[in-house]
Amino acid sequence: MKVTTKDRRVGIDYALIDINKGILSYFAEPTATSLKGFGGGRGGPPEIPLGYGDVVQVAIFEAQAGGLFIPSDAGSRPGNYISLPTQTIDRNGTITIPYAGRVPAAGRLKTAVEQDIEDRLASRAIEPQVVVTTTSQRSSQVSVLGDVNDPQRIEVSPAGDRVLDVISAAGGLTTHNVETSVTLQRKGKTATVAYDTLLNNPSENIYVAPDDVVSIDHERRTYVMLGAAGVSGRFDFEESDLNLGEALAKAGGLRDDRADPAQVLLYRTVDRKALQSMHIDTSRFASDPVPVVFRANLRDPATLFAARQFKMQDKDVIYISNSASTELVKFLDIVNSVSSTVSGVTGDANDTRRAVEDLSN
Repeated sequence: MKVTTKDRRVGIDYALIDINKGILSYFAEPTATSLKGFGGGRGGPPEIPLGYGDVVQVAIFEAQAGGLFIPSDAGSRPGNYISLPTQTIDRNGTITIPYAGRVPAAGRLKTAVEQDIEDRLASRAIEPQVVVTTTSQRSSQVSVLGDVNDPQRIEVSPAGDRVLDVISAAGGLTTHNVETSVTLQRKGKTATVAYDTLLNNPSENIYVAPDDVVSIDHERRTYVMLGAAGVSGRFDFEESDLNLGEALAKAGGLRDDRADPAQVLLYRTVDRKALQSMHIDTSRFASDPVPVVFRANLRDPATLFAARQFKMQDKDVIYISNSASTELVKFLDIVNSVSSTVSGVTGDANDTRRAVEDLSN
């Protein structure tokens, strides 16, 4: 591994790393964030509190007839209870219960609200028991946006919904899995993972929470091929991941008449910590990430095997150098062109002089 020298005209420092077996473990997969930091991966679904705008119904039971809510003739009908009319949790976050007043509900679990109402009625009703039922849970919704077939706000089920569940409820993806990422936003915190990560790693497929925003984004992954390649230009990864060998083949490989197989260069920016883990001195680099040039000597069979395991990343640039013989031919062509031009100018001057002399005579 080498680091560039000083006094270059462009003034951008970069690290030069040879591709071999020793570096493959450091660049096996691109680094990515995780959804595990939000919690909600293992165990049961999270309890969902009541919220502003939720519509609830309250049923109050008494131990016997003749109490506050149950008349003395209640024995003629089944059950010693009454059901209050449905009501919406108002802007103050409260609901109204007769003889109990305005009871705080928003941000509290139903069990806490039920206990609060029972405590307020304990001195008036006969051993009251309260059941709060949610008929419409408008506050517990998740927004699913981006590259899905039916973007919408989805109500979170009390049974718990995971990230893939809400994506499915929004009609699924409109794009390839491989080039799609999923971003979760919650209370000012954001994390992004590849969609395939959710499919292949169940611990990343966490439970969503009310007011989460799940954004599905398709990003076209490309790399650029320059120099003595079969075809130069920008190429798509399409629906597959590529290694260096496949990327070269996709662009038509190396040109036999021009390319130097020992000088295949890949340009990429790399996180400073990744280079430090390889024991590379990064103190001279002002930027983070650090510009890195990976060099592959494809004349060495061992490097060919390493190239099959070296993963390409989005926006990589590959440059295939010309061979020394090609550069020599270019030089000779330039010399020949200059020589021909000089001799041509001399001949033109002689022809002009003769024409002038003829006119004089």
